[in-house]
Amino acid sequence: MTHPIDKHVGTRIRQGRWMRRKTQQDLGDAVGCKFQQIQKYETGANRVSASRLWDIAEALGVPITYFFEGKEQADPLLSMFPDRGSAELLRIWMSLPDKQKQALLGLAKSMADREGQA
Repeated sequence: MTHPIDKHVGTRIRQGRWMRRKTQQDLGDAVGCKFQQIQKYETGANRVSASRLWDIAEALGVPITYFFEGKEQADPLLSMFPDRGSAELLRIWMSLPDKQKQALLGLAKSMADREGQA
């Protein structure tokens, strides 16, 4: 049975990796393990040792506390954006200047309106 903390830490590893545009292979190479092990960490199937978590934090450029942030309360972004495409869209959105955000929002609304008419 996967412990909720292991699942949360794994989710934070995945988020940090996606936000830095690293593959599981990239992260595995950086910390000295196979990509399959990173997969197991991300799902919570395998627990991450303290030393390996330290290495992962270094590779992602985050403080060790990053992996435990949001555990006190449910992370609303995780429940709203559970898949990679949504997370990638959010990452891109956050990097855009306001004017481009407005243009993208207009495009998305237009696409949704057209879909509703089809």
